[in-house]
Amino acid sequence: MSSRPAQGLPLLPGFSFLDPTKTSFHRSQTLGYRNGYAYARRPTVGIGGERLYVNQLSQAELDELANKIPTLTYGNAKQAPPSDFVPAHVAFDKKVLKFDAYFQEDVPISAEEHYRIRQVAIYYFLEDDSMSVMEPIVENSGIPQGKFIKRQRIPKNNCGDHYHWKDLNRGMNITLYGRTFRIVDCDPFTQVFLESQGIELNPPEKMIFDPYTELRKMPLRKYITPSDFDQLKQFLTYDKQVLRFYAIWENANSMCDEKRSFIIHYYLADDTVEVREIHEKNDGRDPFPVLMKRQHLPKTLVDKKKTFPSCVLEISDQEVQEWFTAKDLAVGKSVTLLGRTFFIYDCDKFTQHFYQERFGLDFQPVHIKQQPPEEVPQIIPPYNGFGFLEDSLQNCFSLLPRPPKKNIIKMLENDHKVLRYQVTLESPDPIDRKRCFILSYFLSTDMISIYEPPVRNSGIIGGKYLGKTKVPKPGSTVENPTYYEPADLTIGATVKVFGHRFVITDADEYVLNYAESNPDVFPAATLQSLRDHFAPRRAAKQATESELSATGTNRQELEELVMQVQDQMRQHNYLSNGSLREAFLLQDKDGSGFLDKAEFLALCTRFNLPISDALVNKLISLCLHGEDKISYHDFIRAFS
Repeated sequence: MSSRPAQGLPLLPGFSFLDPTKTSFHRSQTLGYRNGYAYARRPTVGIGGERLYVNQLSQAELDELANKIPTLTYGNAKQAPPSDFVPAHVAFDKKVLKFDAYFQEDVPISAEEHYRIRQVAIYYFLEDDSMSVMEPIVENSGIPQGKFIKRQRIPKNNCGDHYHWKDLNRGMNITLYGRTFRIVDCDPFTQVFLESQGIELNPPEKMIFDPYTELRKMPLRKYITPSDFDQLKQFLTYDKQVLRFYAIWENANSMCDEKRSFIIHYYLADDTVEVREIHEKNDGRDPFPVLMKRQHLPKTLVDKKKTFPSCVLEISDQEVQEWFTAKDLAVGKSVTLLGRTFFIYDCDKFTQHFYQERFGLDFQPVHIKQQPPEEVPQIIPPYNGFGFLEDSLQNCFSLLPRPPKKNIIKMLENDHKVLRYQVTLESPDPIDRKRCFILSYFLSTDMISIYEPPVRNSGIIGGKYLGKTKVPKPGSTVENPTYYEPADLTIGATVKVFGHRFVITDADEYVLNYAESNPDVFPAATLQSLRDHFAPRRAAKQATESELSATGTNRQELEELVMQVQDQMRQHNYLSNGSLREAFLLQDKDGSGFLDKAEFLALCTRFNLPISDALVNKLISLCLHGEDKISYHDFIRAFS
């Protein structure tokens, strides 16, 4: 805002002078709010921040008064100043016209109602001439209700006109967005406002309600059937009171002539009967608990005409002459229910007490003798030789065979404990008689395996002869199987293994040590035979040790020599596979533990040991017994 220009200068840009003291050039507000209500107020500051004086004459009025000469002392009366301007949004703030109306909605897919009356409230806001339609929310109506038309200016026609409050009146139809509403009444404020504006209101109409909703509000029709007794009293008196009878059904038409057990329930509350079957374990029947569902059972039917159909879905009261009651059920009597005859032999204590008080009857249970089913002996088929006997036997006891139980404690105590015996094959063939086998008895599982050491140029392939398995003794049966035990394996004994006969000729020294440490397992004869067999070998060993001590040979020197031999074998990556020991055992026919010097040197040359000749000669000299005998046990220990 510029200051007043100097005299003679045009009011154009560049010809005016700015007042630096004026910084605000907006108009003052003439609308204020107090306690939530809008009111008009006079501005006190003008444009540019100049203070305005209320009721002060303007400069034009002062000039007019200065130039006017009054003719009389009292001149013409001065006109009153015009009233202050109040905008519509202030004058009609929070003033709303309310009209009660309804509209009819078609229901084409319902058999109970053809149309629906929906009541609404039309609101007209005077401050901005907007309208809204609200529908009261009815609980569980199933219709989306609430705001039907949101607040807006609603068009009246296609010419761009909008509805005005002058267009609204009682007893008229109004169309809003294609839906016709019938206005029936308005509130008192609306009536006073319209009458004050000179509008003649139509008389109010009665609001129409939805006929289906009013029908739902009416109480349901009660149909009372005449009866000789009070069914409600019977239900309240005997509710949850049930008579229980135990019965059997003798099915004479069955091939097996079986007797099936049932429970008959009689409900005193409504005189209904239910029959449930008692299932036993492995009875071979599907577990259907209910034979007859809870229902009224007819006792005597009316004589049917020839034209009556033979098959009906339900039996009505007109077709039944008499129904089953509590008087028709008694212990010791037979009752026919839907064509099945049941014999009642017992009941529970509540049923006994009920019949004793009601009818004066004292029921006593009837003892039924049922023949026990014949026990079918289980015939175990002969053993076919496949697998172990215990595993094959499990297939005869169950459809899903389980592995036989193992003695875990025995397996843990005797783990890795094996008794080894040298056996020969008893055969008329001289070639088979010369074959040598090693029989191993595993103490943890009582199984036997047989191994044949391969012999070069013998024409027989050695290796595993019999895998680990339990070997039954001669005379063993499927019902009472007996297997070979350590007590049965003595020197000179014959072991029959699946049709082959083996003769025990030698045993490992561990067998004797185990037998002496467990004398309760081995009989005295078996233990003595082992001691007699190992007596020459122990005597020779003691003689060798005495001779070594007599000649002054130091045992420590032998141990050091053994360590040197083993070091050289490790340098040449030579692995001992036990064939050297087996060759010495085969060459030792009498089992004395000694070999001739010539035979001993021939075996060493055949195996081509990867050690120096000096160590071999020194080791042989330490193992020499006499002049021509060599103890090969200490020699083999150096290569093990």
